[in-house]
Amino acid sequence: MPQFAVDNPFLETLGVSVAQWHEGYAELVMPIDASKLNRQGVLQGGAIATLLDAAAGYAGLFAPVGDPPRHGFTLSLTTHYLDKGLGQFVRAKGFLERGGRSIFFARAEAWVDDSLLIASAQGTFKYSYPKKA
Repeated sequence: MPQFAVDNPFLETLGVSVAQWHEGYAELVMPIDASKLNRQGVLQGGAIATLLDAAAGYAGLFAPVGDPPRHGFTLSLTTHYLDKGLGQFVRAKGFLERGGRSIFFARAEAWVDDSLLIASAQGTFKYSYPKKA
């Protein structure tokens, strides 16, 4: 199975890894440890939202090997929390819903230990291109 670089310093500090990534789909995994818990001892909502945002965004930014990397940023993200994040890891699955020339729409789901859906999100993202000299 190919290994993909996270290529995002913030996600790397959270221990996020890219489990799968292909056209229209991204799957990111983050360990649940004490550094990501809230005062109640469950996964912090911001950590969940970060992972959902990244999975949805990456779903629209896949570039085949040999092509230049694609970048983008979030215009809006709506997150729905469904259950507590208690477990060993959280896996976010991102799905490209529709792409355009400059904007794309994607959604994501967050699963704890591949068994409990704890959150979902829908987002609007904008492709980011290098500035021309």
